[in-house]
Amino acid sequence: MTDTLTFLGLESSCDDTAAAIVRLTDGKPEILSSVVAGQTDLHAAFGGVVPEIAARAHAEKLDLCVEEALEEAGLGLDALDGIAVTAGPGLIGGVMSGVMCAKGLAAGAGLPLVGVNHLAGHALTPRLTDGLAFPYLMLLVSGGHCQFLIAKGPEDFSRLGGTIDDAPGEAFDKAAKLMALPQPGGPSVEAEARKGDPKAFAFPRPLLDRPGCDMSFSGLKTALLRARDQVVAEHGGLPRQIRADLCAGFQQAIADVLIEKSRRALAEYLKLAPANPGFAVAGGVAANQAIRAGLEAVSREMGADFVAPPLKLCTDNAAMIAWAGIERFRSGAQDGMDLTARPRWPLDRSAAPLLGSGKKGAKA
Repeated sequence: MTDTLTFLGLESSCDDTAAAIVRLTDGKPEILSSVVAGQTDLHAAFGGVVPEIAARAHAEKLDLCVEEALEEAGLGLDALDGIAVTAGPGLIGGVMSGVMCAKGLAAGAGLPLVGVNHLAGHALTPRLTDGLAFPYLMLLVSGGHCQFLIAKGPEDFSRLGGTIDDAPGEAFDKAAKLMALPQPGGPSVEAEARKGDPKAFAFPRPLLDRPGCDMSFSGLKTALLRARDQVVAEHGGLPRQIRADLCAGFQQAIADVLIEKSRRALAEYLKLAPANPGFAVAGGVAANQAIRAGLEAVSREMGADFVAPPLKLCTDNAAMIAWAGIERFRSGAQDGMDLTARPRWPLDRSAAPLLGSGKKGAKA
């Protein structure tokens, strides 16, 4: 195996079209370029991501992002050692766009093709940014997913628990919609929460009365809806300060659940007696400063090193896909032109489905 590997990564699982180039030299990774084309404006009028619009935008922008990533890195396709692409899970139209683009590039340039689980991209990011050694505890917390994983290898993950309904990012998006705040909801609710009193409203902390690491956020969203409706009925509208208080209380409830569940997950993980205990968090919600601060505090309390990637690598990006591709390739994995796009692809395939399953398999 060569001491230097340079991979192009492609990401198109939701509403960000991304391309990046990552190089591994003598065990040290470097992001040579990272390009992300967002679609916020395209979906703004709909209050959420429209899959068909997202898929069309990916098809239009992928080649442009690749060209920009290569130019930014100062490389041509001939300087690459492989191409990694998100092959799932995600909105199937977008995933298909990325997979087909990657296949064309791999076939045309004669390069190895590596399909990557989008969730593994997030879960392996702490190794890209901080060189975190296996095994470590990972909290993957994003718009569509929330789960605690013990990362033991590039394709070896054990799930300790996760959300049984809405993911926190999804809950933030719905909360923003209820509060008439712009999408994406996470940053909007966080900005509003800074101006509010988190103790002004008594929101529930779902599942804290039950053992284990599973979470639920659907009931919290319903509690917010009822509180808002009561305020509107009493005031004839939603005063700005009360809206800020609602957002602050809602955010604090999510933070409290994540912090307590993290404490429980850390206790389970530490039973493995890892030589260098590490607790990492990644995904879009990891960009929330209040939540991040709480997770760092509980990690310090439990005696584990806390790792949170830079904010730009918490949200969807292609650098994490390129890196995950390098990790898979180094372990001997490679895909052919029969690589398929997958709407569902759990990291721990031995665990019972958190969100149910159907003909296409477990959701998470």
